[in-house]
Amino acid sequence: MKKVGNIYKRITDLNIIIDMYENIVSKNTKNKSKIEKFERFYSLNLIRIKEKLSSNSYIPGKYNIFLIREPKLRIIMSQEIRDKIVNHLVAKYFLIDIFNDTLIHENCATRVGMGTHYALKLFKKNYNYYKNKYKKFYILKFDISKYFYNIDHEIAKKLIEKKIKDKQVLKIIFSIIDSTDELYVNDTINRLKKNEIERLKKLDTNDKLLKIEEVLKLPTYRKGKGLPIGNMSSQIIATFYLNELDHYIKEVLKIKEYVRYMDDGVLIHNDKEYLKFAKVKIEEIVNKYKLELNKKTKIYSSNEEIEFLGFRFFRKNNRTISKVTNKTKKRFKRKIKKIYKEYDNNKISDEEKQSIIASYLGHLGYGNCNILIYKILK
Repeated sequence: MKKVGNIYKRITDLNIIIDMYENIVSKNTKNKSKIEKFERFYSLNLIRIKEKLSSNSYIPGKYNIFLIREPKLRIIMSQEIRDKIVNHLVAKYFLIDIFNDTLIHENCATRVGMGTHYALKLFKKNYNYYKNKYKKFYILKFDISKYFYNIDHEIAKKLIEKKIKDKQVLKIIFSIIDSTDELYVNDTINRLKKNEIERLKKLDTNDKLLKIEEVLKLPTYRKGKGLPIGNMSSQIIATFYLNELDHYIKEVLKIKEYVRYMDDGVLIHNDKEYLKFAKVKIEEIVNKYKLELNKKTKIYSSNEEIEFLGFRFFRKNNRTISKVTNKTKKRFKRKIKKIYKEYDNNKISDEEKQSIIASYLGHLGYGNCNILIYKILK
């Protein structure tokens, strides 16, 4: 395998830095106060980024760590604009450009034109192929436990070193990977969990204990484990971390109908015993990468309903039906109400409201959701 070298200088070009800020970071940063703060000293900030990168002295800044409750309770690690720019530069020029060609097409997450909707269409196509060919078939759905929190730093670094020999590039990528080892990260997560539990205790709701239990299950980082949640570079590393597994399933197990979206994978085959064998082999490779399959991993019959990426798939009168899960349905309804409330309070324009609702309806359009779409529109 040929290693790539002498590529660090790509990200020290001021025009490249400006382009990354103006066309990616500024357009995709929801916290507009960060943008305003950065643009007060726009030229100075960009020059400082260039100087830090050119002298190879860049060190990732502290994360702004916070808790969100939608679509589910989870921890987010947000960066300052300077760090966002560098992270996107690293992701694009060192990770995507070099590793993308090694990935199979069935590995769908965080890739241009190959995201959630691509994965849903591919799974439905695979499902229909077997439905039309066999009266009964089976689906192995595997799920990896706490994927982002358990990715091993040393294994990730070795995978990167197999393709990149430029020491400056390796230094900056490794500094981002190791940033979860900083003591303040877990201290902040534990404080957020404590504050959320105190908030929940004051509520008078039937599901209070369930919500507290959900907070307690939020993971912290172990030394040498896990990627920063929310980083573009983290998403790309997580995409190729199990590349060996993808190639094994396709090329050794010869499973043609396969889709993986980060920690969720689905294999379809007409032989249940062969899928049992495949499950054992998959678990061996997953364990090799110091990960574990969780209890959701299961072999389904084609007579059963199966969930994948927020949709329920099942057969009805020899038709493939896909409906959003009840959890997804509730989430969409809450989001729609929130959007209208923001619009009524003049926080968003009519154009923004319509654009957001259109994107939601577009997502629902990937399933048999006409009744739900009608209710939302009404």
